[in-house]
Amino acid sequence: MPMFKNKKVLVIGGTGTIGQAMVEKILSEEPAVVRVYSRDEYKQFMLKEKLGDQTNIRYLLGDVRDQERLDRAMNGIDIVFNFAALKHVPACEYNPFEGVKTNVIGTQNVITCAMANKVKKVIYSSSDKAVSPTNTMGATKLLAERLMSSSYYSRGDAGTIFASVRFGNVMGSRGSVIPLFKQQVLEKGYITITEPEMTRFMMSLSQAVELTIKACKIAKGGEVFVLKMPVVRLKDLAEVVIEDVCKKYQLNSEKIIIKKVGLRPGEKMYEELMSEDESTKAFELNDMYVIKPPYSEHAYMEVKNAVISSYSSQGEKILSKTDIRKLLTGENLI
Repeated sequence: MPMFKNKKVLVIGGTGTIGQAMVEKILSEEPAVVRVYSRDEYKQFMLKEKLGDQTNIRYLLGDVRDQERLDRAMNGIDIVFNFAALKHVPACEYNPFEGVKTNVIGTQNVITCAMANKVKKVIYSSSDKAVSPTNTMGATKLLAERLMSSSYYSRGDAGTIFASVRFGNVMGSRGSVIPLFKQQVLEKGYITITEPEMTRFMMSLSQAVELTIKACKIAKGGEVFVLKMPVVRLKDLAEVVIEDVCKKYQLNSEKIIIKKVGLRPGEKMYEELMSEDESTKAFELNDMYVIKPPYSEHAYMEVKNAVISSYSSQGEKILSKTDIRKLLTGENLI
């Protein structure tokens, strides 16, 4: 039986790119109801236009910072996915406590309401920036992960299973560089990149959704699921976008230049999805690592323990331009 059939599911941040994809996936499995919770009325309107009039979907306006509203939204819910976040690194550096209010206090609000309503599972969407954080956004994401893991031990008789999933960059999502690069090629005749040799973990939207659902299925409580992701060099990605956009719109790719603008506040040359210390407490599956929670009492059917090493974009094999092009065309991003 499909995981969501006849279930009541709440998707917080459900009008974001990943949230919308998750809503569509859940709806395909005939849930009892899907509640889309977000603070953007225009995006809710656009999502309703896209999905049409379906009797098992509800659109709830509200902020993850508002515990009272969140509690009402969670009434009777079986599964919660929390995609709500402030994710823009420079914005969080300039407005740090706003990041705390959404990413940390908002996460605690979700935890509190889930326990009060005896929700069965809560899955939190985290970020590679939570590993050895050098910026406010990453630090708030790390703290949110720790709140999720610790909640498994303080849940009392609620029985709720809490777990986190770490992403790198999801191609085509809001804030992704790919739509920005495409727009710059078409409107400005140049592309701006921070550092050409910068490397990033990057995966498709469909991969992100499927692996998040898999993590939800196997979570026992307190884990951090680290999705295995291909690594892309920024310069290679920019060149592929230039070549393909110019070919599609019959432009001269030789006239499109790449401008280096330097690292933004809080930004790193590479990203980590798992630290070396975390790897000592992790095991490896075909498509993800699973970091066990502190004081774990779970019995896992490990395939094998993870190699003790940092899982970093600096040390992984970089995708060729041919493979990058396949990813982009497969997701219809050019």
